[in-house]
Amino acid sequence: MEKKASHRKDKNIKNINKDNNTRRSGAAREGDSIIRGMAAGDALTSETAPVFSHLPVMLHSAVGGLAIKPGGVYVDCTAGGGGHSEAIAEHLSGGGLLIAIDRDADAIEACQKRLSRFGDTVKIVHDNYVNLPAILDDLGIKEIDGILMDLGVSSHQLDTIERGFSYSTDKDAPLDMRMDRSSPLDASIVVNSYSEDELCRIIRDYGEERYAARIAKRIVEEREREPILTTRRLSEIIKSAVPAASVQHGSHPAKRTFQAIRIEVNGELDAIEPTLRFAISVMRSGGRASVITFHSLEDRIVKTLFTELSVRCTCPPDFPVCVCGKRPSLKIINKKPITADEEELKMNPRSRSAKLRISEKI
Repeated sequence: MEKKASHRKDKNIKNINKDNNTRRSGAAREGDSIIRGMAAGDALTSETAPVFSHLPVMLHSAVGGLAIKPGGVYVDCTAGGGGHSEAIAEHLSGGGLLIAIDRDADAIEACQKRLSRFGDTVKIVHDNYVNLPAILDDLGIKEIDGILMDLGVSSHQLDTIERGFSYSTDKDAPLDMRMDRSSPLDASIVVNSYSEDELCRIIRDYGEERYAARIAKRIVEEREREPILTTRRLSEIIKSAVPAASVQHGSHPAKRTFQAIRIEVNGELDAIEPTLRFAISVMRSGGRASVITFHSLEDRIVKTLFTELSVRCTCPPDFPVCVCGKRPSLKIINKKPITADEEELKMNPRSRSAKLRISEKI
């Protein structure tokens, strides 16, 4: 049973891209009238948002794993507050270049301040890393020497209550969850306009939530009474749908569902594999990919791609000679993912679920 369930998850992840993009654009139009008064309009502006603070996870391992060449070209796909970017830039000289990318306007503002001392060594780009091919083309860059991806939501986004990422019920906020606040699709649209079946699938596949069907059913019932517009109300609805016995143990009952909705809103899983595959294709020999993930779905995507690109012959074992001609393009540096040490866990408990995988272009 476990093998079949795992196979279904992998298949779902591989097939989400086109369907999700179509559904997102359609749902965004469909749900506009529901949320314009609250969820979109009350988002923080850069002037009112708190100072962007983000502890870079596994800083030394992730940046050290890039084996930086001073004159190389590196890409930080998820610059955030600039912690990893700053550490990379400090290793560059003699024509070295760092391209720091983030879709969050608050992150870009923070990076511009933090990285200004590096001048032309750093190019800061406000964009989604899925557009990496166009970003490199615009900058006239044909090859790179390394890429860093720190996936998932940032501490700043979680801690800025008004962004709507938090499932805590002691504070309330409009349902949003957009990493890029110019995006037309937000959490309120997903919650109020997706069908029960779609909600169930998202919560089950992206949140790995065992009570996905119950939660989706309860959400639909409650939104028929009144649109669900706030994080507190959604959190309470989810809690009411989960059996009391499971609420008393483990993490917050809304954690997995909020994660699932956030992933859907931001298309987080869609972009990982194609971006990483492209980056490796334009990477010079000896270049490194350093990727930090925070849940099993992300980690499975990265592990699967690294394994695929590091495998030699794929011919059946009974073939006397190789006919496929496949040669590996990657060497996996750490067979098992690197995790945060005890010292980091004390400083940053959110690093507990982080896994770092590193590979090198052959």
